[in-house]
Parts: sequence; structure tokens; C-alpha cells
Amino acid sequence: MKTKLTLVALMSLALFGCDNNEVGDVSLGMFTMKDIKLNHFQDPVVTGVTCHLASIDAKMSLSDPSDGSISCRQTGPITPAMIAKIDKSKSGDVIFKQSKSIFFKNMKVRRIYDPTTQTLMYLSYSTKETSGSFKHSLSTVPLWGTKAYVPPADNKDA
Repeated sequence: MKTKLTLVALMSLALFGCDNNEVGDVSLGMFTMKDIKLNHFQDPVVTGVTCHLASIDAKMSLSDPSDGSISCRQTGPITPAMIAKIDKSKSGDVIFKQSKSIFFKNMKVRRIYDPTTQTLMYLSYSTKETSGSFKHSLSTVPLWGTKAYVPPADNKDA
């Protein structure tokens, strides 16, 4: 029994420990144990993109609420070499993952490339259904104006 309690305590510390990517912490009120945590991360391949995540941190709870929000912007160069390295499938790449519960709920961020508009889409979502819905949020970063943008071919009759 003592081993199980120790395991739960260690898992709780892992869930609620300090995050070195945290840039903000907003209390939701004096009579609640919930805060909105603001974190940032850089796309590991397209390093010219930085995303900011907002999510609820429910202290003294085994599971954080699934609601969250994401906003991504170009904060540096985006090159053709970076775009060549990314997964261009319809499901894209998971580029960020954060545990939100000891019961296997995670917040994930996927990068998906839209070749038609030459736009990077960043989808944040919860891996566990809440109130009949999987919570999600979307942000986009167009390649227009970057070195990675490829102008469309001119279709004029010659």
C-alpha cells in the first residue's frame, strides 16, 4: 500500500511540477484551486515557429480539464529545408505532448501541412473525450513571405 501511495505522489509531482516553458500563470479566483497556465514551445523542425498554449491546471486534482487554446506565429526564418523535413501526410507529426492526468489523458499538438495554401496548421487537442467532445484548438502559420514559399506557376496561355 505504501508503494502505491509513493507512486501516486511521484506521478502527481510529475504532473504538477514546474515547467521551464511556463510564461504565465493566471489564478481563476480566490476560492478555486485552478489556474490558467501559459506555456511556449518552438517547433522542433520548423524552428522559425513558436506556439503558445493556454490550459487549465487544476491543483489537488488527478486530472486537469481538457479545455485549451493554441496560437502559433512565425518568430524566425522558415526555410525550404525545414519544410522538406516535415511529415506531409494528412495526419502530420505530433510535435508536443503534455500529460494532463495520471489516467492517460494528454494534450498533444500536431503540425499538419496544407500544400494548397502553403500553410502550417498546428492542432492542439485532448486525447480523452470530455462531455461528449474531444476538445481542440487550431492555429495556422502561412509560408507566404518566407523563403519556403513557392509561387504558383503562371497558367497564362503562351
